[in-house]
Parts: sequence; structure tokens; C-alpha cells
Amino acid sequence: MPSERFETGKKHRNASGVSSSRASWNTPRKDVRPGISYATRMAFAFAAASIITVLILVGVVSVVWSGVFSDYTRTNMEDIATATAQRLASAYEQSGDWSSDYLSAVAETTLSDDIGIQVMDATGTVVYDDTWPTTPALRGHSLTSTAPTEDSASVTEPIVTADGATVGQVRIWVLGSDVLLSKADNAFRDRTFNAMALAALIAVCISIIIGFLVSHMLTSPLRRITSTAKQVRDGDLSARTGMRGDDEIDRLGETFDEMATSLERDLKHERRITSDVAHELRTPLMGMLATVEAMQDGVMPADDEHLETVASETRRLARLVQQMLDLSRMEAKSTPLNIEKVEMVPFVRQIVTGQEQLFRDHDLRLRFNDETQGRDASIEADPDLITQAIINIMSNAMRYTPEGGWVVVSVKTERRGVQVIVSDTGIGIAKEDLPRIFSRFWRADASRAREAGGLGVGLSLTQQIVERHHGYISVDSELEKGTTFTIHLPREHTPETPSTTIES
Repeated sequence: MPSERFETGKKHRNASGVSSSRASWNTPRKDVRPGISYATRMAFAFAAASIITVLILVGVVSVVWSGVFSDYTRTNMEDIATATAQRLASAYEQSGDWSSDYLSAVAETTLSDDIGIQVMDATGTVVYDDTWPTTPALRGHSLTSTAPTEDSASVTEPIVTADGATVGQVRIWVLGSDVLLSKADNAFRDRTFNAMALAALIAVCISIIIGFLVSHMLTSPLRRITSTAKQVRDGDLSARTGMRGDDEIDRLGETFDEMATSLERDLKHERRITSDVAHELRTPLMGMLATVEAMQDGVMPADDEHLETVASETRRLARLVQQMLDLSRMEAKSTPLNIEKVEMVPFVRQIVTGQEQLFRDHDLRLRFNDETQGRDASIEADPDLITQAIINIMSNAMRYTPEGGWVVVSVKTERRGVQVIVSDTGIGIAKEDLPRIFSRFWRADASRAREAGGLGVGLSLTQQIVERHHGYISVDSELEKGTTFTIHLPREHTPETPSTTIES
């Protein structure tokens, strides 16, 4: 199955041999300056939004409400003027003339203290004005009235008798007000605006509290991610946020954990590779050193046999280094693919034919099977790399198949691709070992593998080749019965996306 890879790319090393990118984790940042926290900024943002909203609401409501309230007060004054005119008309019908005492009594009993009244007869002469001095001797038409001169500040209503005759008109206004607002109206308006101001203040306070709560709810997981990132930066690669959920911040935490897991796996893999390479290099080097020292000490003769031992170990080292180099290039995708159309049946048959003599020398029987049943088995691939992958698996089968055994290489078509199947009658692989067979330098039996000439890199390289062609390898094996490797290759090659390397 295709395995997930974390591409670390090439890392430059400093003089001490430590990756400069990793060394930079512990470098303190000097450009960080203290400032207002995200939670505080969010709370202020909530408060500002609330204040703006409240101000707009209060402004709109004030304008609209003031207009409606002014219309209401004028209508109320008009109703008062109409009622006063009707009462004056009834009194005029009874007496046939205007009585200042009666007019004063009407003003005192009908209107409140803050409402002024002026009565005029049919000729427009003012017969009563409660803004005149109250001393009877001073009353007269020569007195000056303090009634408002603007029509908008007063309400005038005709006095009409029952027979339809207009005998005068009454005019009322609010003392000390140009907008017909009485003391009660003013008090009501003030209480209304005070209530609106109080509501606005409460709304702003609530918005600030909600802003702090929401910001804390949002920043708490961010602080958790930051803390975990600092732990990873300080070298604790096992640190995880443990966040799970469906929102964006939880998914960020999950992604960070996945990144940390990939990084931890990659660094462990790097350390293991270093250890494995050191082990694989040490064994032949120690053998070569022992042989050379023995020849120098005269314990062994410096003949062709012992020199061949040294040469054999040298060739083994060269193969190991070359395979490691190929595997590194394949993982970094630095080796370009020369894609062309390949007819797999004649292609694989030619590979098998070229390996027959080698298998005979090992007393093994090699056979090719065409299981395509005449169906098209062409793919788009790099023929050199596919040849290397198939030969690696065939060589693996040859090393672990006893003398007299069979190795069968088959080509088979599937709906979206082509299969190359390599089956042997060898020693097999235990089921618990199957998940690890593509790991570098892994061997089920290290001593027997070295005797057979295996380096433990071929299957890893083969897997990388197949995965670069967007395919995969499956394996089925049973101890003492044999192993079957199946290479699944798609018919069409998808262009590769350039890998992202981490440069320090």
C-alpha cells in the first residue's frame, strides 16, 4: 500500500553537524514586542461595534420618535382647543356676549397651568388673554400679549355655535415652549431618553462581557496550540494539543498534531537510518580491517583468496552506498522520470529472458506467464526504473528460494492498470513481519540474509519506484511455502508535483 511520506528535503548542516533548521528552533525571537492581547482587542472590537450600533439606533429612534411625539402633542393640543371652543360656543349661546369672568373660569377649569389661552370675537378683537395682568383695572386692548407670534407654536380653533355661526376663535399654546410640549410631555420625553441612554449603557457593558467571554473561548485553544508549538520547538516532539472537533480552530489543532507526528516519525526515521547505515557499513569494514591486519601481521598470506575477500566486501560497500544514494534520490524525487509507453508483456518477457542464466547458476527454474488473455497491457512509465524494480523483486526471490525451486513472473491486466506478479517457492515471510518488509535494512533473519548477499535496501527502493509511478506493491506470503509480490501500475502516468524541501 502507498505509504505517507514527510518530505524533509535537503538540510544544510552547520559546523557542529546539527541541522541549522532544527538549531533555529531554540533561537529566541527578538522581534516580539509586548502589546494588547488578542482577547482584549476582541473585547474592544465587540464594545466598539456595540457602541456604534447603539448610537445609530438611538439616533434613528430619536429622530423618528421626536417627529412622532411632536405630532402627538400637536394633535393633543388640537383636541384641547376643539373642546375649549365647543364649551365657549355653548356659553356664548346662553349669554349672547363674551364675559371675561366666564372666560377666565373656563381657562382655569379646562386648561392646565402651563397652557395659555387667547379668545377673539368675530371681528378678531382679543377679548381674553390669560397672559395679561390679572388686575382688572389694567385690562384693556392696549395691553401687550406675550402669546407666541408663530403659528407653529400655537393652535387656533374657530368658535362655532349650534346654528353654524362663527362667533370667534380660541388660541392655545404652551407657556415657555415653542413646540407645544407641556411639562408632562417634557417629563415623559426626558424619562424616555434617559431610559434609552441607560439601555445603551447596559448593552455596551453586556457586549464587553460577551466579547471577553468569546475571545477567551477562541484564544484558549490558540494558547494551547502555541504552548504545544513551544514544546515541539524546545525538542519535546511527543507534545500534542489533543484537540478534536469540527470547527476551524479544532481542525488547526488536529493538523498541527498530524504535523508533529510526521516530524517525530521523520526524525526517528532519520536516527534509525543513521544507526542502520552505521551498522551496515561497520560489518564489512571490520571484516576488511581484520583481513588486512592479519595479512600485515603475517597471520594470513596476502594471496588472491584473501585479497578477493577484501575486494568482495568493498564491492558490497559500493553496492550499499549506491542503493542508499538511489533510494535518497527517489524519495527526494530528484531523479527525473523518462516516461514513455511500455508494452508490458514483451517488456517483462525480455527481463525474464535476461535473468534465466543467473537463475540456472543458482539451480533455480524461472518462468514467464502471460495472463493478459490478449488484452492491452500497455502503460506509461520509465522503463529503466520499472526494470530495476522487477529485477529487485526477482533477486529477492532468488536469494530466498532453495535450490531446485521455482520463480514465476506473470503479467496480468486489471481494470485501471497492469499487474506484474513475482511468485516463488522460497522460505516465505511470517505474517507479523509482512508490514515491515519494505523498511530499510530490515531482515527477518539478518545472518541468513547477509549470507545470501542481501543489503536490506532493495525492497525499499522498489517501493519508492512504484510509488513514484502512482502505483503500489502488495505481498502475500506463507512460511515454507513461498511469497508472491504484486506490482500494481496505473495505465496513465500523472505528472508529479514538485516536492517541497525544507531549506535552513
